Amino acid sequence: MSPRRAELYAGDESRFTTDATADERTILTGMLAAQRRTFEMKCAGLTGEQLRSRAVEPSTLSLLGLVRHLTDVERRWVRMDLAGEDAGPLYSSPEHPDGDFEGAGDVEADWDAWREQVAFTTKYIEANDLDAGGRDHWRGPLTLRWVIAHLIEEYARHLGHADLLRERIDGSVGL
Repeated sequence: MSPRRAELYAGDESRFTTDATADERTILTGMLAAQRRTFEMKCAGLTGEQLRSRAVEPSTLSLLGLVRHLTDVERRWVRMDLAGEDAGPLYSSPEHPDGDFEGAGDVEADWDAWREQVAFTTKYIEANDLDAGGRDHWRGPLTLRWVIAHLIEEYARHLGHADLLRERIDGSVGL
């Protein structure tokens, strides 16, 4: 392992702490938490300019755009579809569907919004059964179980993007 990789990912094993033989709820919530910790790790130690960097031109993809996108993803599936709140996305709109990536700007405010949404999602999951239902405008009926699995998938997919962006920004690579 290169010294830079070892430095960036020291303590990497702490992301995956869930017992692999635990019950379904514990495994699902543990995997979601690990994906979130991994995402934070991919963004750690970078300046605002680096987080805003569109490292794979001409794509609008950036690490800060991913922060904003993942905020809106959790907001949509949990706050809107499961909890039934009348809360639209923070960054995107039908008129501006890529607002999460094209408008990435205020690092602290964007991370604060992500953390607030993660806290909301965590509390919602803790307070509800995995079979708790909701409704999505295009998927129809859904359960908390499905939403957690989808969030894990969403984070995992974007962690691949984050790996490439981070490597392009400063040469750091993941394990």
